[in-house]
Amino acid sequence: MTSIRSGARRAPLLLLLLGLFAGTLFASLPARAGTPDDYLRQAREAQSTGDLQAAERFYLMVPPPGPLGDDGQFVESRMQVARQRFALKDPDGAEAAAREVLAVYPDNAEAVNLVESVARERLPKWRRYLDDTLRFLPTLLHGSLMTLALVLFTMAVSPFGGLLIALGRISPVKLLSGACWFVIWFFRGTPLLLQLFFIYYGLPALGVTLKPMSAAFLGLGLNYSAYLAEIIRGAIQSIDHGQTEAAKALGMTPWQTMRRVIIPQTYKRLVPPVGNEFIALIKDTALVSTIAMVELMRSADQIFNAYFNVTVLVLAAAIYLCFTSVFTFVFERVEHRLGVYERR
Repeated sequence: MTSIRSGARRAPLLLLLLGLFAGTLFASLPARAGTPDDYLRQAREAQSTGDLQAAERFYLMVPPPGPLGDDGQFVESRMQVARQRFALKDPDGAEAAAREVLAVYPDNAEAVNLVESVARERLPKWRRYLDDTLRFLPTLLHGSLMTLALVLFTMAVSPFGGLLIALGRISPVKLLSGACWFVIWFFRGTPLLLQLFFIYYGLPALGVTLKPMSAAFLGLGLNYSAYLAEIIRGAIQSIDHGQTEAAKALGMTPWQTMRRVIIPQTYKRLVPPVGNEFIALIKDTALVSTIAMVELMRSADQIFNAYFNVTVLVLAAAIYLCFTSVFTFVFERVEHRLGVYERR
């Protein structure tokens, strides 16, 4: 009985000693190497917590591919290191990581582009801006031609459309006046972007499919015709009613009165507000990029998404400023010629 109790007391001690021996034995064994996917997972977790040093350490633990290659883990790991070092202003380290990739895959486009970016980073700032301008400007100018085409088309069409809507709006025929009022109310009361979406994406559901350019022309033409209609109506109704009575006394028809007496006098009153609308039109053309039209804004957006280079946005802004400056100067000259401002 005494021996049984003594053995029971020794059992925990033996188990403790056995556990310590097993722990020492397993600790002395070499640790099992992780897989490339394990290293990438640990690196991403460290990166998500902001521990960039640990992330880089795990990325660098991914071994080069064997004779049979891998699933892209090596390229991903080294390019992550290269991008991280480049963001931390370590161009030499970024280039070293990218060249590890090129040593295995000489045609890897991402590594080649990063090495080129590092070489560009070492250039003086003025040289980088000049190179960026020479590289991006041709594409932006090509896109600006479409922007200019949209502006000129809308400038040519919307004044005539606005005049017809304005005349219908002040017509004594209730049905015609109501229809023109509805057009003005709808196109001035809804966003231009929504109108472009409906014309390009909504009309196909009704059996009408338009190409992006046709949809852009139609949307801009209708929208600006509605805006100009109210401007023209206000200019027409600002002419003294006595002139209409005088024309009627001379035997003119209402159409002759409008064409020969009223409308010619509205020109100088129309130029300032119409000029403002057309200046806004230059910037509103950027909205057609949402319906797959490749104009200036779309071209700038595509280049920026590809290179993440702010210079392209500066160039696009400069082109827009050039357009608005030219049109502003033209309208100011027209205003001067029509005598909008008193000469002192």
